[in-house]
Amino acid sequence: MENPPISPIEDINSAIQTHNPFSNAGIVKEQDIWGKGFPDVPTLNAYASDTVFQAIELVRNSQSSQDKVTSIAITAQYGVGKTHLLSRIRHRLEREGGALFVYAGVNNYTDLNLVKYQFQQTLADSLSKTGSQGVMQWQEVAAAMANEGFKTINPNAPTLSPQELVNRFDKVSASWSAKNKSLMNTLTNQVLRTKSNVDPYILRAILWTLSETQASFARQWLSGHELANSNADILGLPNPTKTSQDREAEALKNIQQILNLVSYYNPVVICFDEIDVKNNSTDDGLPTEFVIANLVKILHDTLENSELGRGVVILTVMMPDTWADKVNIIPGGTPDRISKYTLRKPIDLKPLSGDSMVELVSLWLKEFYEARSLTPPNPLYPFEESELRKYGKNKLTVREALKWCAENFKVDEDTLPKDPFERFELAFKNESEVDLGDYLEEKHNSLIVDALRFGFQTLKGQTLDGETETGESLKEVKVEDVTEVEPKSKNQGWINFKVIGKEKDKIFKIGVAVLQHSHGLSVGAGMLRLIDYKKFDITRGCLVRSKEKTIRKNWDSFGYLNKLVQELGGEWVYLKAEEIRPLIDLHSIYQKRDRYKLNEEQVLDFSKPLTTKNPLLREILSAPSGEIDEETIQGDELLNDFLNPSSIEDTDDSDDLGELFN
Repeated sequence: MENPPISPIEDINSAIQTHNPFSNAGIVKEQDIWGKGFPDVPTLNAYASDTVFQAIELVRNSQSSQDKVTSIAITAQYGVGKTHLLSRIRHRLEREGGALFVYAGVNNYTDLNLVKYQFQQTLADSLSKTGSQGVMQWQEVAAAMANEGFKTINPNAPTLSPQELVNRFDKVSASWSAKNKSLMNTLTNQVLRTKSNVDPYILRAILWTLSETQASFARQWLSGHELANSNADILGLPNPTKTSQDREAEALKNIQQILNLVSYYNPVVICFDEIDVKNNSTDDGLPTEFVIANLVKILHDTLENSELGRGVVILTVMMPDTWADKVNIIPGGTPDRISKYTLRKPIDLKPLSGDSMVELVSLWLKEFYEARSLTPPNPLYPFEESELRKYGKNKLTVREALKWCAENFKVDEDTLPKDPFERFELAFKNESEVDLGDYLEEKHNSLIVDALRFGFQTLKGQTLDGETETGESLKEVKVEDVTEVEPKSKNQGWINFKVIGKEKDKIFKIGVAVLQHSHGLSVGAGMLRLIDYKKFDITRGCLVRSKEKTIRKNWDSFGYLNKLVQELGGEWVYLKAEEIRPLIDLHSIYQKRDRYKLNEEQVLDFSKPLTTKNPLLREILSAPSGEIDEETIQGDELLNDFLNPSSIEDTDDSDDLGELFN
């Protein structure tokens, strides 16, 4: 296959001048663990990640109960790449499977007197993240449990994938309720036949994560939070009112039960990161590193005696001095339990070499150029390989190397056009070529909000007329201001901003709420604010949400939507990729205006011809139709048609469980 031709050097240099991929690249946050991540140099500290995966294989395959729980201490100076390493482990497990992943960023533990309760919350939150099968890690476990229950009824029952079970669960559960039966009671009892010493309520809550309508409540309960009594009754879970101290006292038992259950089906990797936090201690004055070390010891000792199937690997990450001067001198065998797999010798991460410096920069630049469909004259441009190798010999941390790259990622010549509008056009072309991934997903909600807010800011003082693409009218609509929504304490950010203006001589105040959320609870929280016109001083509520993100009839937000549209004169404006993307690009230019050598006034002026014609902005400003598209409401009939199960017979429980197979 022939190499693509080298791109014009003017285009490459322009891209370099307008975007620095190394800015803030050395600061790794928890979202980098769970999100897309960043370019990884697989050879850098490969021995460390290899050791972790060897430990996973040991606990998975060992026949000895003594080997079913193991641990590794990892040490490194600031910036060497401790969290990079954990991100590599997490993303490999997400790609290839092989273990469930739990990330405990100790910096988030705000009250060490409640460390076990906080770790229970961490455990529940991590297992709510997407795993290797495209669903929540909770749902992977729940599916394995459900299939096990089906096998107790019929050894020849087919094994359903987690996604198949999630797709079918609510429908089958509803059909059972209609026949005065409980799918969950029967399924829980079938699974319990294969388990001993299992808390049936925890098992039941994990199975409930297969329900799209009840999963969020089940996860809340598993994290130790109290539910509304009505929700607890639906799930069939106990729900006593407890103090934080009560929950701390019970947390270890809950953690043990959860880990015993989930590790029966898959190994679990638990990562305690940043145990060197200095600004936290217990009421007795015990510092963070001691408290976390003791928690690891307790987990090791109490889980080791449990009947685990696939095992647990505990990673504890710290500075070398923390290990040498604090953890390693804790009495009672604690150090042995924190670094059991490596025989009390921690794995120490190494700084970059000349080779790894070149590899690091090459990976970051490869992603940078590919996102812009550019082919540089060499993979390291604008750096020189000899320069990188020389600098890499200084035993740099990853953070130091990326900071140096950020400071030196530049070209000498000024290739930007002299005319400001031509610079704006070039900027718009550059930004439109950036790969943003699926920017309509829930995690990009704030990106959409910022783009819409900026779009309306450009329209301040503008008067719009005509029709929208859906035929709704715009008659002398003038945007006067874009403001925050008060009171903030009541809104909590759900209504994102307010557009104030006039239609002819009539004042309007449109509250705009972008709700790309998947769970009904979140959508309901936003919709509940959007219909409270008096409290938030709005005259019209506008929900912005993709048409494909349907609202179920059994969600609270379905009732709120009906009230919004049919009683309050509000509307649901459909979010479309081709309409929001130009606004995202314009907002990006505004943020990078200094790089493009544009001032604020120029960006706003040059954006107006695009924003005045933008269908999404015009639709929000136009008079609502007062109708709800039935395709956006997912009711029982549509769901039944989508799932298309075989006809449901009113038979005994064992036969009814077979509905999930059809």
